[in-house]
Amino acid sequence: MIFRNLRIAGMCFTLAGVTMMQHAKAQTSTDAVQEKNAHVVNTFRFEIAAPMAQVGPLFAPEAERRWAGEDWNPVFAYPQPGRDVQGAVWTIKHGNVDSVWVNTLFDVAGGRMQYVAVVGNQFATTVDVHVSALQERQTAVEVTYARTALDRAANQRVIELGQHDRDNGPEWKHRIETALGFPSRPGAPPSGSPTNFVRWGERSQR
Repeated sequence: MIFRNLRIAGMCFTLAGVTMMQHAKAQTSTDAVQEKNAHVVNTFRFEIAAPMAQVGPLFAPEAERRWAGEDWNPVFAYPQPGRDVQGAVWTIKHGNVDSVWVNTLFDVAGGRMQYVAVVGNQFATTVDVHVSALQERQTAVEVTYARTALDRAANQRVIELGQHDRDNGPEWKHRIETALGFPSRPGAPPSGSPTNFVRWGERSQR
């Protein structure tokens, strides 16, 4: 009887040990996921009732001055004087935060633009813009943001920005239509809303 009880006790101890090990392994796995740098990808789309040749060039640092708001003030390191070309490098300053931008792809005729931005030591953003002609005077725009935290302390900020990114379409559409001289649409976002401050991630740092 004693030996039987000892065997049962031993089996219980072994099972308890296995359970504890499994729990520890699961906890370690969860912690590992939490320790990863956040990475989010979001896409939004909209259409503009204007020719592609008129819409496409607006997705460039100099041209965006027309619609991106007063806080969008690129300072070019290359080229000088600044102009919209592939390989351009510039900085944007918002309060105490500097972001460095590189134009990695600029093919207006092909409807492809891509930009990479690094905001301080917090996170990096890649912005992919696809522009295509649906009709002679109807252009489709697709914008994809990929954001990656450089510091895990910025993980929550990256996640929040990603949630905002996917809803940017109506505001971009309104601002571009305003720049092109379209009449205001009912229910359009207010023209003074700080699109770039939120979209590039500097707003909360002020």
